[in-house]
Parts: sequence; C-alpha cells; structure tokens
Amino acid sequence: MELTGNRPQNISTPHLARLAEFEAALQHYHISDSAQKTLHSTRFAAMLGPTSSGRNTIIERLVATGNYHFIISDTTRPPRTNNGVMEESGVQYWFRDENDMLADIQAGKFLEAEVIHRQQVSGISIRELEKAQANHRIAITDIDIGGIQNVVHAKPDTDIILILPPSFDEWRRRIEGRGHMGHDEWRRRAETALRIFKAPSEQDYFKVVVNEDLERAVALVDGIARTGTVDASQQEKGLRVANELYEATRAALTE
Repeated sequence: MELTGNRPQNISTPHLARLAEFEAALQHYHISDSAQKTLHSTRFAAMLGPTSSGRNTIIERLVATGNYHFIISDTTRPPRTNNGVMEESGVQYWFRDENDMLADIQAGKFLEAEVIHRQQVSGISIRELEKAQANHRIAITDIDIGGIQNVVHAKPDTDIILILPPSFDEWRRRIEGRGHMGHDEWRRRAETALRIFKAPSEQDYFKVVVNEDLERAVALVDGIARTGTVDASQQEKGLRVANELYEATRAALTE
C-alpha cells in the first residue's frame, strides 16, 4: 500500500472521484479475518473529550513512556498548511491515494472509516494496530464523538475513555487561556461538548476520568488502558461531573 509521504499536494477543497464506491464499500463493510485476529490480540484505548479537556496532553505523556503506540489515521484529503507549516504524512495523518485507500477498505483492512462531508474519507487502518502489536505496546488515539459507535462495533473491548474538566468554570478558563475565541466558534464547540457530556449517561461503555490534576489523570488513564477497568468511585465522580457540565453548558448556550 502506498503512503504519499511528503510529496507536494493539491491543497484545494478535497474531492472524492470515487465517492459512490466508498459509500457502497462502507455501507457493507466487513473487517477481514486477518484484521479481526489483530483486533482481538491488541489492547486499544480511544480517548474522547471536549476541547481543552487535556486529552491530547495525556496521550502525549503516555506515548512518551514507550508503552503506547499513537494511532495515526489515514485520510484521502491532501495536506494543509497550519500556521505556515505544511502537514506531513505520518505526523498528522497518513495521506493516502484515493484508489489505494478504497482498495484497503474493500479488503477489510480498516478498524473503521467514514466519508466526511462527501469530500474525504478518513479512518483507522489495521496497519497501525499491527505496529502496536509488533512493538508490544497499547494502541491509543483520540476520537471524535461521531466515530465511537464504529469502533465499539468493530472492537467491543476497546477502552473508550472520556476526559473531562473538573467544572464548567475551569473549562471556560482553560479555553480562554488558549487565546481569543469568537462567539460563533465558542457556540460550535459548546454544542459539540453537549453531545460529549451527555454521552456517558446514554452508553455504559464510557470510562470517565476527571482531569483535575494532570499527573493523576495520566495515571488513571494508564490504569484503565492496562487493565480495562475503572475504579467505581472514580466512575461515579466522572458521571456526576459530566452531568454538571452538561447542565451548565446548556444554560450557557441559552443566554
């Protein structure tokens, strides 16, 4: 399978020449038998959290221990320039040729994949879990709220770990500490956060960690990813904080 590396890319609006074929392949998607074996024998933690929850910092700390392999997703979109720096294949994403990625999906070589805005396809290749397995590491990645069901369906024993700020006021303080955010952008992120805060009351597979202290949060996530279990008192606290965040965010959006 060919990865595009750092060759120059067209950075115009993404376009899927084979959109209908991608949609058909994903509608009837089945993971291959060899990919299933990899899934069953690899520990995998998927991290969810609202903006400024500390999710990515926790992942960075865990990867730095050498015990974790960070999963880099594949995408058909071309690299973009962020703050004057071009994205690199193998850093932000594996930037894939559309034909190659479609062939891999048709062959069942993805944990999950989805068409995004009918413009690109992104997903988690089994290739990345094979790397984690070969190096005897726990696979870990961040995930959006929309992709969780696909992951759980494909690998039910995935540790779905929800990272939360300790309170609404602290969450706003962290967001504001990252720089100015316009009102429209705040509303968009808050509306997404509402779905995240509501999620653990709707599905019981979420393991909730409240990020009050970074070192403590890293240790809690590490314990969950290694054992697949969460302390009952921590989970109870996490569910309570999630509900408080949901109510406070909903109230803020109606102001």
